[in-house]
Amino acid sequence: MRFSLIIPARNEAAYLPRLLETVQAARGRYDGGPGAIEVIVADNVSTDGTAEIAHAHGCRVVRVEKRVIGAVRNAGARAAKGDILCFVDADTRIHPETFNAIERLLDTGKVVGGASGVRMERLSAGIALTLAIMLPLVWLTGMDTGVTFCRRDDFEAIGGYGEDRKFAEDVKLLLDLRRLGRRRGQRLGRTRSAKAIASTRKWDRYGEWHYFTLLARGLWGLLVRPRALERWAHEYWYSDRR
Repeated sequence: MRFSLIIPARNEAAYLPRLLETVQAARGRYDGGPGAIEVIVADNVSTDGTAEIAHAHGCRVVRVEKRVIGAVRNAGARAAKGDILCFVDADTRIHPETFNAIERLLDTGKVVGGASGVRMERLSAGIALTLAIMLPLVWLTGMDTGVTFCRRDDFEAIGGYGEDRKFAEDVKLLLDLRRLGRRRGQRLGRTRSAKAIASTRKWDRYGEWHYFTLLARGLWGLLVRPRALERWAHEYWYSDRR
């Protein structure tokens, strides 16, 4: 098994089918053949048809009880058989050349891991300004979002995702990978030509400009009211009404 694609999911019946359709297309385009790619849905005690949809699309389903996103991702990784681990959120759609692009990057020996990058499923003034603010950070740090990937050995070497935090576990993983790669003269990579399509459901629910209040609220919580930050994080990332 060359690739394991791990999808954490909690009540994602509305979004999971469209992701899995794009995964099927990408498996069909992979030069190593679709049989070299397994798809694992880490089902975080869903109460809708998430698990049934995953089974119907030929995915392996791993049930995860702990309601912490890092634990869900790690549970999928423990069940994986692939040499390369990839992680993508259930409301995302992947590019048809995803697996070929990741393999080309890793085969250079210069890349420790990274992410595909994304384009948004729709644009608005608020979303465009949010991207304009975030993109310089991507360029400066080399860290992006979308389909996150690394070799299994490196994932295990850094201890996987942190299970002591309810958000930003993906940022921490990339920081740990970057630190590991620097010791070997490697960097984080971005596929660039195989960007995923990111959902805008947070903007749909919270408003076009919500990201700016999110940043302010997060900073206030970190500095002044950590318990309020935890309650807000639970609502924003863990609520079934998202």
